[in-house]
Amino acid sequence: MDAQLNATRQTGVRLATGRSVAAPARAPLSTVYTPAHPVNLRQTVGPLLRGVTEPTMRFTPNGFWRVSRTPLGPVTLHVESRGADVLATAWGPGAEWALDALPELLGKSDDWSGLDLSAVPPLAEVRRRHPALWLTCTSLVFETLVPTILEQKITTVEARRAWRYLVAKYGEVPPGPAPEGMRVQPSVRGWQLIPSWEWHRAGVGPERSRAIMAAAAVASGLDRLAAAGRSVAGVLEKLQTVSGIGPWTAAETSQRSHGHPDAVSVGDYHLAAHVGWVLIGEPVDDAGMLELLEPWRGHRQRVVRLILASGVPKPRFAPRATIQDHRWH
Repeated sequence: MDAQLNATRQTGVRLATGRSVAAPARAPLSTVYTPAHPVNLRQTVGPLLRGVTEPTMRFTPNGFWRVSRTPLGPVTLHVESRGADVLATAWGPGAEWALDALPELLGKSDDWSGLDLSAVPPLAEVRRRHPALWLTCTSLVFETLVPTILEQKITTVEARRAWRYLVAKYGEVPPGPAPEGMRVQPSVRGWQLIPSWEWHRAGVGPERSRAIMAAAAVASGLDRLAAAGRSVAGVLEKLQTVSGIGPWTAAETSQRSHGHPDAVSVGDYHLAAHVGWVLIGEPVDDAGMLELLEPWRGHRQRVVRLILASGVPKPRFAPRATIQDHRWH
């Protein structure tokens, strides 16, 4: 076996229920997972973190907390590394689902064996220095899509502020002992019920709020896209059939929801220039980036992750984008 995944289930005590009494408490489920290859938890699931104030995720010195809305309900997941093993505990209705999904979250089926970096020794050296970096796969499309839509065509600061505001106000207190301030993002219906003035107060314009509403209307179909795990055939095209979802949003979503190894974030404000600087020492546009990455078709997202992990900065020649704030107008 290339991995070992053992779950220990406990039976919760059923409490009396009533109109004003909390739902029955569920005992946590736990697992010890032994990956077939070393896993750097921070590097692998890092793309799921949207800033240090991310309400759905927290890193710890040797692991992370993550709260999520699974097909079976909310879950709080605590993961930590113990030598070659990964220990995980989950609370809530989605606990079993989250533990079953843990290996893919940590990159179990992400296969880098076909990636040939011999023509670019500096990239080969980056991979040698980061052998435990893998592409995560959440298998949750709608949950991944919403914060990505919020990041469309605005600064990172604005996007993270909007995400934090909306999840804090309309999200759900997670089950179990999640760290203070963490929230499960709203349900599909919860997103649909946010009033227009609250989108405005969060700094989210009509185009992005409409795109989230369009995605919410087909949320069940979107999540079925992840039913085949890391199978990515047609996923970019299918995501773009939703109004307001373009190539950048589809790529950013599938990189996280499917562990898409070839999805390139065309249209990103910084990425093309960064790729150019690392590979040829000068900035390029999107067309130039795709030309540079073409030799690695099928693995282009893996190459991008190595470029981002290289530590080579992209020089800045222009002022930062101006942050617009019309929330109180």
